[in-house]
Amino acid sequence: MAMIDVQDLVRRFGRLEAVRGVSFDVAAGEVFGFLGPNGAGKTTTIDMLCTLLRPTSGSASINGFDVVRGRDDVRRSIGLVFQQPTLDETLTAEQNLRFHAYAYGIPAEARTSRIRDLLTLVGLWDRRTDSVRTFSGGMKRRLEIARGLLHHPSVLFLDEPTLGLDPQTRRRIWDHLGELRADHDLTIFLTTHYMDEAEHCDRIAIIDHGRIVAIDTPARLKDNVGGDLITLTTPDGEMAAAELRRSYDVAPVVTDRTVSFHVPAGEAFLPGLVRAFGQPLDAINLRRPTLDDVFLELTGREIRDGDDRAAAATAGRG
Repeated sequence: MAMIDVQDLVRRFGRLEAVRGVSFDVAAGEVFGFLGPNGAGKTTTIDMLCTLLRPTSGSASINGFDVVRGRDDVRRSIGLVFQQPTLDETLTAEQNLRFHAYAYGIPAEARTSRIRDLLTLVGLWDRRTDSVRTFSGGMKRRLEIARGLLHHPSVLFLDEPTLGLDPQTRRRIWDHLGELRADHDLTIFLTTHYMDEAEHCDRIAIIDHGRIVAIDTPARLKDNVGGDLITLTTPDGEMAAAELRRSYDVAPVVTDRTVSFHVPAGEAFLPGLVRAFGQPLDAINLRRPTLDDVFLELTGREIRDGDDRAAAATAGRG
């Protein structure tokens, strides 16, 4: 059984169909990326999965519990780390976690050990009695992750977990998430606009205009863009392009002295090209496809910060 199972999920706001028959599943222990441009339906889908919004039609289940009929069971099965901070900065780190433990009904005899273990895991045990207002952005984010895991959820939803943090802090947070996944067989459902961060995912779903336009591993998504990009600089771009078409069956694009084309396995292709090419070469560049290329190819847009809340509100969502 899939940890997350979504079938033909639809959500309308008046005349706007924000999510249009979305279907996918997420296996237990998987890191699943959910990417989409502004207004694509990403946040609306997540809100339905987290029981914050009722689907118009279709179905979804988390840990075997239906998001409509089993809302309480779903909420006990998930942890949430929102894009915007939700900590009480007047409390200490330990007090924030104790309040959460009480709200989730964690037995008193288990609270202290869980809080200690999680604060140790995210490197905050020594700061447990300090006010959260004294914490850096990265420390607050790590505390929010610890809070989201306190009730032992099966699925952790991370909405832009490292937004606005410096690269070193982002890397540390992903180190912590890797430990959590390994130790607890945790399923992670992630949104991000950092494409290097999406490389951590086992699979990625891209949503655009309310529909899933691709689901696959990062490697296969990049392969589907068209292979590695090779760029040649040569005195005569048109002559070089003609030889490439004739001898290598590629479709080069010429811009003055620059010729670009895609091939699979560019590193293996280049030595033979250099040895046999009949035109003088001033420079050669090889670039592998990135997830940014995939996103642009599939949506016609670059991924950027933001979500689809504004679009939904405009359509009448309160």
